[in-house]
Amino acid sequence: MWLYLAALLGLYFLRRWYRERQIVENLREKYVFITGCDSGFGNQLARQLDLQGLHVLAACLTQKGAEQLEKATSERLKTTILDVTSTESVAAVTEWTKSCIGNKGLWGLVNNAGISVPAGPNEWMTKDDFAKVINVNLLGLIDVTLHLLPLVRKARGRVVNMASSLGRLPLFGGGYSPAKYGVEAFSDNLRRELLPFGVKLSIVEPGAFCTPIVQNAEGCVSIQWNLARSEIRETYGKQYLEKRNKNLHLVTACMEHALLSRYPRTRYSPGWDAKLLVIPSSYLPTCVQDFLLSLAWPKPAQAT
Repeated sequence: MWLYLAALLGLYFLRRWYRERQIVENLREKYVFITGCDSGFGNQLARQLDLQGLHVLAACLTQKGAEQLEKATSERLKTTILDVTSTESVAAVTEWTKSCIGNKGLWGLVNNAGISVPAGPNEWMTKDDFAKVINVNLLGLIDVTLHLLPLVRKARGRVVNMASSLGRLPLFGGGYSPAKYGVEAFSDNLRRELLPFGVKLSIVEPGAFCTPIVQNAEGCVSIQWNLARSEIRETYGKQYLEKRNKNLHLVTACMEHALLSRYPRTRYSPGWDAKLLVIPSSYLPTCVQDFLLSLAWPKPAQAT
């Protein structure tokens, strides 16, 4: 019996391995739009897809980021300036995208733009601190998707949304995890809505990686600490430390696979912390989650 089960599992993984290595055709005719290309995941993905021969439409927040990316890539790659929190900016970039792709449709939309701070204990935050992150990571993602979705549907293409393992199990306060929970919900609903049109949607849920949006997190937490009310500082005490993965290719390889594979996955979880710690822990009973996290998390100075 065990031998048959092992054989079935072996056949399942062999079939999965084979299917996931089937690549879509005519890559040099396909257009992919990526947000957040100044640095980090978006910047590296834009370079990877450019090397693959795709037409990359890279949206950057700053002119400096756009110029640096153009210098490092081929003439196929085009850049534009986009503020995902501004509907006027999103609408203008949508028209620019239409002029770039003509009648071909948009094969891929990668919603990568995001920020991670302000972050810290919720009691340190203000409503505006939450809104700042949610406006970029969730509402900006939704706005870009709704504007460009008709172009993706025309090409029967792909949507790749950057979520987070912290959209499964929040480990710190602020707007980051609420926004990523929202990305999960929006993506799940949209994926089902797009199935009849032949459009596939994938969610990427990375663990902790060292990108520019988090490299300054410790400094931003310090700023948030300095802005907090004196009684809050006395209650919590000043202490935070986190290690992050620096191999961004683990994430961009998943994003590339979601765009180019004939059989993309619904979810990708790059990073061992996501695979073995955060996401598995999200399935545990709440009381067990709280207990385990309480062992690892620093206690406030005045905690009983």
